[in-house]
Amino acid sequence: MERKRPQGAHLRGKRPQGAHLRDMLWLFLGSRLALILVTYFGYILLTQEKYSGAPVAFNTFLNNWNQWDATRYIHIAQYGYRPPYDLAFFPLFSLLIAIPGHLLGDWSYLPLGMLISNLALLGALFVLYQLATDAGGEQVGRRAILYPCIFPTAFFFFAAYNESLFLLLSSATLLALRRQRWWLAGLFGLLAALTRSAGVMLAAPYLYELWLARESVLSSKRRLLASTLPIVLIPLGLALYCLYCWKVSGNPLMFAVVQPHWGRQTSWPWQGFIQVIFELFVHQPFGSFNQVHILLDTTATAAFIVLAIVGRKKLRPTYTLWIALLLLSVLVSSSIGQRDPFISNQRFVLEMFPAFITLAMISVRRPRLHQALLWIFPALLATLTLLFVMGRWMV
Repeated sequence: MERKRPQGAHLRGKRPQGAHLRDMLWLFLGSRLALILVTYFGYILLTQEKYSGAPVAFNTFLNNWNQWDATRYIHIAQYGYRPPYDLAFFPLFSLLIAIPGHLLGDWSYLPLGMLISNLALLGALFVLYQLATDAGGEQVGRRAILYPCIFPTAFFFFAAYNESLFLLLSSATLLALRRQRWWLAGLFGLLAALTRSAGVMLAAPYLYELWLARESVLSSKRRLLASTLPIVLIPLGLALYCLYCWKVSGNPLMFAVVQPHWGRQTSWPWQGFIQVIFELFVHQPFGSFNQVHILLDTTATAAFIVLAIVGRKKLRPTYTLWIALLLLSVLVSSSIGQRDPFISNQRFVLEMFPAFITLAMISVRRPRLHQALLWIFPALLATLTLLFVMGRWMV
């Protein structure tokens, strides 16, 4: 349940809305500039020969961001799906790139992908600020948008990945539900389900919010229809993609069938943690690249589980339900049998925005934690960004 604040507490020291928008824009631009500088200095200093005077083309810096899954989204946008394995990547992000890309030409696909990813992040920050401010006040709202921007894997919001788009659409769905804008919530949910398979789970928060608003919903037939019909839009998004998969591959669930090709398989939620123990203490040599990578993924997974548990008494139950579903979805689709069973979890946690709100609430009461995060997060972000742009294993 949400914490009750004293009446009028939200009005004390309240700043004009324009000031918050300016702060948000500066945070967005500053964090983008920091990633550009890391790319510029890091790439030159780590890849160029000592005392080299040879120039580096601008396209070289840009192409350094075309790594891992970004290459798949860009290729799908440019050339379309190549069944069956491409079908694991849901279509909305690539479609948004393809529409202007076909008009502008081949050179534009990667810049468009990065532009869409960054604009989606800006929109997500605005939505997240609204949710966090409602939950804990303005200071919580400011920190809840700061932490995703400086999180160690926040560079995925800069690259041509669909993380920021899914964050925008899923958080916008919950904000619309919070405001009881049912049709808007259904529309955002449909788009989220076209962005990531986990989007279909937004139907659960929708049903919970309907239950919370049952007295208003049941007050008339018109209200009942206006609030219950839009939920159909959320699974419709998945159904549309299933129809496309059936058309091009003959199997409407081909996006799930090909998951083992990308290292994922269905497992019990605890199997990944059991394997991690053996990998860290038995199989992987101390100080190896694999060991460090496993530690990063496991730490991110465990930390967000803790934040979900801590946040259950601080946040609206709908938010706790949503992060629980997201955590469950990544735990039951672990990469069992590979070195790192939690591959990509340090990226997936970026979408679990309720945890950032909980972290902001905790840090408001513990200033030293906030100060530590301001040192640790950016340092790790710079390091992992360099690994990504240099093509190292950071999926």
